[in-house]
Amino acid sequence: MRLRIVKISVAVVAFVLVFAALQRLLVPKYASFALEGGLIREYYSSSMDQDLILIGDCEVYANFSTIGFWENFGITSFIRGSPQQLVWHSYYLLEDTLLHARQKPKIVVFNIMAMQYGEPQFEPYNRLTLDGMRWSPTKFRAIAASRLDDESWLSYFFPIFRFKEHWRDLGSDDFRYFFRDPQASINGFMIRSDTMPVGFLPQPLPIANYRFSEKAYYYLNRMAELTREHDIELVLIKAPNLFPHWYNQWDEQIIEFAGEHDLLYINFLNYTEEIGLDWDIHSFNAGLHLNVFGAELMSMYFGEILQERFNLPDRRTESTVAEQWNSMAQQYHHMIALQLDEIERYGRINSFLIG
Repeated sequence: MRLRIVKISVAVVAFVLVFAALQRLLVPKYASFALEGGLIREYYSSSMDQDLILIGDCEVYANFSTIGFWENFGITSFIRGSPQQLVWHSYYLLEDTLLHARQKPKIVVFNIMAMQYGEPQFEPYNRLTLDGMRWSPTKFRAIAASRLDDESWLSYFFPIFRFKEHWRDLGSDDFRYFFRDPQASINGFMIRSDTMPVGFLPQPLPIANYRFSEKAYYYLNRMAELTREHDIELVLIKAPNLFPHWYNQWDEQIIEFAGEHDLLYINFLNYTEEIGLDWDIHSFNAGLHLNVFGAELMSMYFGEILQERFNLPDRRTESTVAEQWNSMAQQYHHMIALQLDEIERYGRINSFLIG
């Protein structure tokens, strides 16, 4: 009887190990495509304290340089951004951040572009945010809020069922990053050193209803309540871009919400000249997002506001913190130099991964 129990136990353990290994092999590594898919999980590999957390969609991970905040103001920061991150995604990422943070941030910045969406949009975008989150009750609630009707609960618990067909096109990255995840950012900021000037800019079309949905407001209210409970300053921003369009009717609603909740709201679209942005040299994709040089200008402008208004500490005087951040700054400047060299040699960037 005892021998039978041992055999069954060994078989179960072997099955679990094989299943886990297959899942690890088949789940995308986001190393050669859709690098943004690895951003959410990168947060957990950082052991450093962050005074500033930015959450939101591509307008945060492309438009603000974490090293820019550090080198100019000594502000420690992390960007918890992901493509088409919806308001409920952002709220649960905030919950998750406070759950895992060794020290709670002093300021949370939320980019409000996603307020235009009142329902879940696309399963692949859900994956780019949710799959990278660590398991907790917070992640479970995030899945419940985000899942489309045709999405399987089981595939979130066991992603192998979502990506089981990936075995057909396994590549070298799947084996290279089997034991470690690729690094695509510096504390959540993705470096792009190339430039694509603004060409044709489509005219904004009127929409039937400009009012934000109850669901969007519900999670924005929860965000305000959660930060208040933890004595954290919440700042709302609209990051600069030329497209997609940000309507005045939307802006008026955010101004009203910020006033009712005594929050700072900055629409950076109103300050592009003051910031020094030139869309013909500071964007890598014709005005949708900033390149690293535009992001540095944004961090310089925004960092000064944050430091003056909220008296954020300059942590460059703390030797341990400075050593860690200066090491990341070396990676940052090396990657910029490498990308610029590739642009000069080949006319394009070949290197996007930092590690």
